[in-house]
Amino acid sequence: MYTLIHKETIFHYFGDDNEMAVQMVEIIMETNLKDLMNLPTVFAQKDFKKIKTRCHKGKSTMSYLGALQVRKLLEEIEKDPKNMYPLHKDQLHHYLQILERELQNFLDEQKG
Repeated sequence: MYTLIHKETIFHYFGDDNEMAVQMVEIIMETNLKDLMNLPTVFAQKDFKKIKTRCHKGKSTMSYLGALQVRKLLEEIEKDPKNMYPLHKDQLHHYLQILERELQNFLDEQKG
């Protein structure tokens, strides 16, 4: 059902408390995911430091979700945002769309 996130990893980090897991995933969607989805605008502004910061923050978030493919991509972009973001932006955007869908499915599933 999930291709990027892993429910077991989410519960490992946030405990077996459904309510806590739901709250944390909601926060991730409202903050980290939105920040990453906004990277095209940040890149257009040539704010490479902000891209680096958002990728750095996003790495730990992806670990909490078990989305290690996305974490690896963020690591690559973080190393050299000016040159690596353009190379990986399409793949990152694709992953972020999948993540958003999977996280929403996770929330719907947990809320019953």
